[in-house]
Amino acid sequence: SGGGVTFSGGEPLMHAAYLLEALKECGKRMYHRVVDTTAFANLETVLEVAKHTELFLIDLKVMDSAKHKEFTGVSNEKILSNIVALAKTNCEIIFRIPLIKDINTSEENSIETAKFINSLEGNRTVVNLLPYHNIAENKHIKLGTPNNNHVFETPNLNEITNIISLFKSYGIIASVGG
Repeated sequence: SGGGVTFSGGEPLMHAAYLLEALKECGKRMYHRVVDTTAFANLETVLEVAKHTELFLIDLKVMDSAKHKEFTGVSNEKILSNIVALAKTNCEIIFRIPLIKDINTSEENSIETAKFINSLEGNRTVVNLLPYHNIAENKHIKLGTPNNNHVFETPNLNEITNIISLFKSYGIIASVGG
C-alpha cells in the first residue's frame, strides 16, 4: 500500500507540537497519515493538524452535552464546533461511534447524530459503529483502579441493526467495526 501511520492514544491532539512534527515528517516520506481523535482541542490545533493529515477518525460519543459531560468529564460543544470547522476544510472524516447500551443507543441520540453528520459540509456518509466491550475490566482489577462506578453493557444485535437502519434512512452508511 505504500505505508501509513495512524496517531491515536489517549488523545493525540493533547501533544500537538509532537503530533505536528511527526505528521510533517511522515508527509515528507509520503506516508498516508490518520489522526484518531475526539476533536477535543483548540480549534487552531485541529485546523493545523488538518493541513498535515489525510484522514481523521473522530469519535462521536453522545449528542446531549450534559450526558456527554457525565460520562466523559467534558461537554461536547467544543468537539462539535471543531468538527463543523474541520468539515469546512473538506478533509476526509470517518466518524466512529462507541455504542454503549442505554448511554447512546437511543433512537433520539441516533437521530441527533445523523442530523449533525448531515449538517456538515462535504461527503460525510460513513460511520463506524463500535459496540462496547469490557476488555479493560481485567486491567482495572489488576491495577486496583476503579472502573468509574458505571456498569456498561454491549447493545444487542437488534439495537445495532436498528441504529444501522436509522442511519441508512438519513443516507449514512453505518457498519460495525472499522
